[in-house]
Amino acid sequence: SPYDVYMLMRSQLEFLQKEHFCVIGVNTKKYVVFQETISIGTLDATLVGMREVFKPLIRKACASCIVCHNQPSGDPTPSKEDIQLTKRLVEAGRLLGIPVLDHVVVGKGAYESFKEKGLL
Repeated sequence: SPYDVYMLMRSQLEFLQKEHFCVIGVNTKKYVVFQETISIGTLDATLVGMREVFKPLIRKACASCIVCHNQPSGDPTPSKEDIQLTKRLVEAGRLLGIPVLDHVVVGKGAYESFKEKGLL
């Protein structure tokens, strides 16, 4: 669930001063296979390439993935850029046969799930 993702990533992301974008690879039973930081950015942005997100997923034969990033401001509300990036990731995942199950944004003591908000 999105809450489980938040609890998994909270301690790693909640108080960082720069945006960190992570991918979590899962198997067919939705168990975590691995998690990896893909990109470290600035206070309010990070560059994320499709190759960098999907390469470890392919190498580790993951069935699907969840992406996650923190908001150093503490407000987990997705930005327009977050929404655009997620749309691109979902499309790339569809083409590769590795569905993006959710994008969870971690703030200070809170999170937002694209799946729960109907943005996926």
